[in-house]
Amino acid sequence: MDVPEIITCVDCGQKAHRLSYPPEEGWQDGDIVAYRCSGCMDRWDLVIGEGDDGGRDPEAIFDFRQWLQDRNS
Repeated sequence: MDVPEIITCVDCGQKAHRLSYPPEEGWQDGDIVAYRCSGCMDRWDLVIGEGDDGGRDPEAIFDFRQWLQDRNS
C-alpha cells in the first residue's frame, strides 16, 4: 500500500510531511501514519483504511474540502 510523504493540511492548506517511518512489512489497513504541517505545525494522525470512503454511501460523506472552500469565500 502506498502512503504519501506529503499531504495537504486541512486546517491551513500548507504541506504536511510524514513523520512515521514505513514498517518493514509495509503499510497495512489499520496502521496509523503521523504528519506534521509545515505551516500551522498541527499534527495529523491518520488511520490507513480500505478505500477512501470505507464502504459508506458517497452521498453521506462530508466533503471537507468543499466546506473549507465555502467557508473561505
